[in-house]
Amino acid sequence: MLRLHKLTVLTLALFIAVPALNADDKTKKVEAKDITLKVPTTWKQSPASNNLRTAQFAIPKVEGDKDDAELVVYFFGGAGGGVNANLERWSGQFQPAGKKQKIYKGESTQGEYYLLDITGVYNKPIGPPINRQTNPTPGYQMLAVVLMVKDKGNYFLKMTGPQKTVSAASKAIRIAIDADLKKEAELKAEE
Repeated sequence: MLRLHKLTVLTLALFIAVPALNADDKTKKVEAKDITLKVPTTWKQSPASNNLRTAQFAIPKVEGDKDDAELVVYFFGGAGGGVNANLERWSGQFQPAGKKQKIYKGESTQGEYYLLDITGVYNKPIGPPINRQTNPTPGYQMLAVVLMVKDKGNYFLKMTGPQKTVSAASKAIRIAIDADLKKEAELKAEE
């Protein structure tokens, strides 16, 4: 009973502390190859920093965080690995100690998706990816999506940044891919 009470209090605290994206909030449509994202106008799009990226956005930090978050969209022309390989790779970008993660499966108008929600100490890349150098950064969160677009292939969306900022954008990333929130469910480890 006490455990349920703590969970209820935590859930209510998140609803109060985390601003949701409501119908009144301003959004813009952004084309990223074969998908359309509906993102908040506060997310600042910039030119892709390398040819592996289809789109990228800076997500303004919320009060209490010192850095913005980033959303990157990748498309590899139908390649890029399957769902499990990507979920495992993304999970591996966090240090095992203290890592917490959940995986969700859902549907959007653009296709079925899997979403990894992970928090902990992020091995933040430093410099070019070929160098494989990282800086352990505590208090980070990642929301990573494999969006399976029929007849096109998988799109990969990866939002990383300080936990408060990413948590505040968790509903917005789902709205961006036009997810049906009523059809999203957490997967258990054996699924």
